[in-house]
Amino acid sequence: MSEAKALTVDELFAIDSLLQPEEREIQQTVRKFAAEHIRPHIADWFENATFPVKELAPEFGKLGLFGMHLEGYGCAGTSATAYGIACMEIEAADSGARSMISVQGSLAMTAIYKYGSEEQKQQWLPRMAAGEVLGCFGLTEPDFGSNPGGMRTRARRDGSDWVLSGSKMWITNGTVADVAIVWAQTDDKIRGFIVPTDSPGFQAHEMHKKLSLRASITAELSFDDIRLPEDAMLPDARGLAGPLGCLSEARFGIIFGSMGAARDCLQAAIEYAQTREVFDKPLAAYQLTQAKIADMAVELGKGQLLALHLGRLKDQDKLRPEQVSVGKLNNTREAIEIARTCRTILGANGITLEYPVLRHANNLESVLTYEGTAEVHQLVIGQALTGSSAFR
Repeated sequence: MSEAKALTVDELFAIDSLLQPEEREIQQTVRKFAAEHIRPHIADWFENATFPVKELAPEFGKLGLFGMHLEGYGCAGTSATAYGIACMEIEAADSGARSMISVQGSLAMTAIYKYGSEEQKQQWLPRMAAGEVLGCFGLTEPDFGSNPGGMRTRARRDGSDWVLSGSKMWITNGTVADVAIVWAQTDDKIRGFIVPTDSPGFQAHEMHKKLSLRASITAELSFDDIRLPEDAMLPDARGLAGPLGCLSEARFGIIFGSMGAARDCLQAAIEYAQTREVFDKPLAAYQLTQAKIADMAVELGKGQLLALHLGRLKDQDKLRPEQVSVGKLNNTREAIEIARTCRTILGANGITLEYPVLRHANNLESVLTYEGTAEVHQLVIGQALTGSSAFR
């Protein structure tokens, strides 16, 4: 029996046939950028727990990746689906790189874009889109992750000023950011504030000894009675709906991005199995190996199709928050399972940084839980289907 030409996973599901010409062009451009600027260095960055944020930010800005699907203010104004595809290609290189882009565009810039005044938008967004100014997003606290409404960070009025005190935890880009979007309790519910990081009383400490997202800057922020002018507050965000609206944007990018990490793992495992000989024939020629590859390919393809469907809904302004939860829950859960199974195909070689699979698996441990744990998204979906809240 003659050997058939092997298909790629994308060819198996004919994914490219579902993309618009602009989306395919963005896919190829970002894939090429990642191949030239991230992949050659990512193993060393991961091992050394570093990421050259300041060096790469202007390059990301030139590509239009920051605030990519926002309109005006120097943003690229692409479709949401195109942004998701870019996230997929960046995360295929590393989740930490995609996290940096998500925090800048989907969290910090989106907060200003959705809830800021025109003056705030003009002041910050063009420079953030260009990568000249870096942002971070301060919501999570040491004792309040899945329950952000319990936050202790507080902003109080003092004359016409605001005085901010408290702390935030697990903040991507925290030590390299020029500006922080900080959410705090006030006498008028939770409000968002634009806080320049050179403000007296602002401190950021990098968090070390991470086993996941090592090629990403993570920090703890503290605010010691930072005095802010009245116009530091985002005027159109009041209550938890503000930060949760930003998180929904970040989750959307994760739906696509996690599939990029999974695809990279599967491609690496297939290539390895085709060349690794076990008992005098390629590992890929064994039924058990093919069964693993087939099952993973099916889950990857389903996840990619789900991401594209949700992207099309978002582009039509029809995407519901619970649908974002469906995508985030399914795709992160399947991505980490694919990464772990790929590691079994690579055997001992799978634990080294010579191959990407365990690096992706370690990163996906964080992706699985940030921007809402799997359990939180299960409860969001459960509430949507039953009409009953089980959060309390």
